[in-house]
Amino acid sequence: MSIQKIAVIGAGQMGNGIAHVCALAGHDILLHDVSSDRIDSGIATITGNMTRQISSGRISEEQRETALDRISAAVTLEEVGTADLIIESATEKEEIKSKIFESVTPHLADHTYLATNTSSISITRLAAATDRPERFMGVHFMNPVPVMELVELVRGIATDDETFEAMSALVDRLGKQSSTAEDFPAFIVNRILVPMINEAVYTLYEGVGTVEGIDKAMHLGANHRMGPLQLADFIGLDTCLSIMQVLYEGLSDTKYRPCPLLVKYVEAGWLGRKTKRGFYDYTGEVPVPTR
Repeated sequence: MSIQKIAVIGAGQMGNGIAHVCALAGHDILLHDVSSDRIDSGIATITGNMTRQISSGRISEEQRETALDRISAAVTLEEVGTADLIIESATEKEEIKSKIFESVTPHLADHTYLATNTSSISITRLAAATDRPERFMGVHFMNPVPVMELVELVRGIATDDETFEAMSALVDRLGKQSSTAEDFPAFIVNRILVPMINEAVYTLYEGVGTVEGIDKAMHLGANHRMGPLQLADFIGLDTCLSIMQVLYEGLSDTKYRPCPLLVKYVEAGWLGRKTKRGFYDYTGEVPVPTR
């Protein structure tokens, strides 16, 4: 079935990015969150990001206006249920995601596909919260969505071929590339990336290097675009911790034990850029290490 109308649940950094790229690709978008203020904030972010794309020559003013006209606020789950595809992009906590799918399922049309943007949680378990596990799969976008080219496609145990082909075709229409991963904790990208970040936090915790020293070493010594602690702040330290916990619990291997310092930062509410403080303090003009 042709996918035209897409609902995105969650208007935060990832959700508004998904809505952004889908609208530019010609899809009608319903953006939903727990409050109208969050939806409005998400649309404002999309507007600003598209304006920056005009400045860099990536899109035209006409493309921006046309795409923004395609995006509507969906305040109720009944509105969300009218979409051909629903992409969930809420907080990386299984109980929250499962509750969302349980709540939206009664409002779905028979043809509606369901997808989750989870970066680590079992697709099979999330699909079990719905009435259509065969039409459910993981469609994991990378952050920031308008810039990053990759989308991980993850089938649950019940996902049928039609659903996989529909999601693969959608990724192509968005001008992105896909990588297929099996339904194991954290899939491919975060199975490799987040333990590296966790090890960088251990390196800081054990006094092997400073925040600046660790980031400089990996930026210049390994040719990474940004250092691992800077990247952790960009991703969100709470998200990094959630992924490490999924890996640790799902694979029962001590090499995935979250660093106590990462836990402490999250407990302090130092979550990175989104709270203006993580491994760096972002309240001034130039980020300053907090440790």
